[in-house]
Amino acid sequence: MASTHVLRVADGLVTKRYTDWRRGEHRREWAVLCRLRRHAAGLAPEPVRATLDAVPPTVTMTLVPGRPLTDRPGRAEVIGLATALRTLWSVPLGGEPSVDDWADDLGFARPLVETAWPGEVPDEIARALAAATAWWRGPDPALLRQRPAHLVLGHRDPNLANYLWDGYRVRIVDFEDARASDPVTELALLAEHLSARHLEGLLGQFDVDEHRLRAARRLWSMFWLFLLRPGGPAATRNPKDTARLQARRVLHLLNT
Repeated sequence: MASTHVLRVADGLVTKRYTDWRRGEHRREWAVLCRLRRHAAGLAPEPVRATLDAVPPTVTMTLVPGRPLTDRPGRAEVIGLATALRTLWSVPLGGEPSVDDWADDLGFARPLVETAWPGEVPDEIARALAAATAWWRGPDPALLRQRPAHLVLGHRDPNLANYLWDGYRVRIVDFEDARASDPVTELALLAEHLSARHLEGLLGQFDVDEHRLRAARRLWSMFWLFLLRPGGPAATRNPKDTARLQARRVLHLLNT
């Protein structure tokens, strides 16, 4: 997927210059960084300054220590990630519409069954597409439309590159997509992100509704199959066989 920003690092500071801010990414990131400074200092970069009305807008923050989590994190890193997520989720929602309004995620799954797949569709992918179409007639969409009883501040961008491990703790960066979410959705986003396929141990750190978690994982697996289609934004950035493997994952999740 195309990046929405470029970074400049100097003198212990990171300046994010946005190349795309149509969804208010810059304002959302600044608002969340300021909220985290008040309620969870040390979890994320400290906000320093912002030029929110400039073209292009920028947000400057402190540089936090650590290296991105690998795709096979050790137990200490998994526990550190779970601790960081719980800390983020403890931050109160504060009434800013761009951050605090909740909406369901069904729109992320619908394009898979509404967009024509270019060229001849391999059999395994065709079966995944058929199963995804049938999913809409099942109970999961109604379940995921229900407003969660417990809303949290969600990160919503679970690429492992956004979780920095310094040997002792995990810090979180990149909040331009952060908004009201719920723990189940946040865990499903992580479990189904292509960068985090070996984080299954993370799910055992949390006590959540298994039915909603399974439904959410199915949704996000379908979202990734859509991105990986030929011509899709993730197709050229991954090995050629990734779409077929993702179709297999979709089928597995829909059949369990």
